[in-house]
Amino acid sequence: MDYEPAPLGVAGTACPPPSPAALHRRTPRMLRPAPRPDTEPAVPRAAAVFTDVALRRVLEVLDRRRPPAHLKPMLAPPLLDTVGTLCRIRYGNPARLRRVRLRSVGPSAAEVSASYTRGDRVRAIAARVELTGDGRWQVVALQIG
Repeated sequence: MDYEPAPLGVAGTACPPPSPAALHRRTPRMLRPAPRPDTEPAVPRAAAVFTDVALRRVLEVLDRRRPPAHLKPMLAPPLLDTVGTLCRIRYGNPARLRRVRLRSVGPSAAEVSASYTRGDRVRAIAARVELTGDGRWQVVALQIG
């Protein structure tokens, strides 16, 4: 069963199907890979260590292995309420952090993508960490999948 309407041409008539010659025509240009940036700004080592500790602690709070108060120095205040709401759900299997990747956004911020497992399922976490005015790193955005 076709759920889309028939394509219409400029004059309101149906478009003709492409000819076999057009489908098998060789492309006249060479396909090239997209240019990669020569250097990407390095993420500070302190940000990477902080992010690993913070994400592990978030997963431990969600599994009820730690109290939510342990996240207070690591998360921005609006995120504490969100994580507190999520920890009301009881999960069967404990979460295990698998891979954490950081990408520098500037000299004082980094975007984080991570994966974790819970039982047989692989899930994702996205976050943003920023350097605060007093020289500490803090998670300012968090998305748990």
